[in-house]
Amino acid sequence: MAEIREEYVDFRGFKTYCKIVGENQPGKKTLLVLHGGPGNCHNYLLTYADMADRYGRQVVFYDQIGCGKSSIPHQEDDFYNYDLWTDEFYAVREALGLDDIHLFGNSWGGMLGMRCMLKDDTGVNSFVINSSPVRIATWLEEANRLIKYMPQEMQDAIAEAERTGDYETPAAKAAYDEYYKRHVIGLYEKDYPDFIIDSNEGAGECYMVMQGASEFVVTGKMKDWDIREEAKNIKVPCLALSGTDDEGTPFVIKEGVDLIPNCEWALIQGAPHVANVTHPDECLAVVENFISRFE
Repeated sequence: MAEIREEYVDFRGFKTYCKIVGENQPGKKTLLVLHGGPGNCHNYLLTYADMADRYGRQVVFYDQIGCGKSSIPHQEDDFYNYDLWTDEFYAVREALGLDDIHLFGNSWGGMLGMRCMLKDDTGVNSFVINSSPVRIATWLEEANRLIKYMPQEMQDAIAEAERTGDYETPAAKAAYDEYYKRHVIGLYEKDYPDFIIDSNEGAGECYMVMQGASEFVVTGKMKDWDIREEAKNIKVPCLALSGTDDEGTPFVIKEGVDLIPNCEWALIQGAPHVANVTHPDECLAVVENFISRFE
């Protein structure tokens, strides 16, 4: 059983929580994991910690500032922006001595990783982009298309919730639970494992600032996310990882794959957005097989 260490990194007057799992066997490089949200914290990706025992690879997680064990007091909206978490990425790497790594990012974590690779990719040998859009409008178009495959009463409940802002009605809760079962977590809420519950409970206010109240309309600062031109300049070897049932649909992912130079793509049959919850073994094998080529 791999040893787990916990550390806190000083960042902008606050503390960023880090979890270091295992040590690298000879020839292995650390995998640094970026969670989504912004604000969902690291817990839901903890199945990747098994790479330490399974492959002899150190895996490092951290809660981005503003969520989980990196929670901070309420901040004005202008505190939260792309540069905040980009700077934190480099601060964590410097503090932990992560100067020769592989990178993994799920959803927003992949978006953050792309920003960081465009700014300075020094010391990053490979990058797994797990269900992350290069253009938020494409993501929203596809998410709203997926709703149309749900029962009509659920479509109506979602539309009403989006119109009123009341997501707590029984009909709305049932509809969103069905969507999350089909395309996000792969399970109904009643069946969520503890690591998903922990991640949801640690969510921070930054999600509302950056995303908004819903999966289907971005009202926050990410509403203009579009790095299609910039993505052409990513130089690190990249693998896009996604599922056939993912809310990041193949159409969403292909947009990035076609733009990022020489980007490979692993599409897992039947997997949702957080593919590691329902397909952990396949996800670990795909990630290890890719990154091990760039040690």
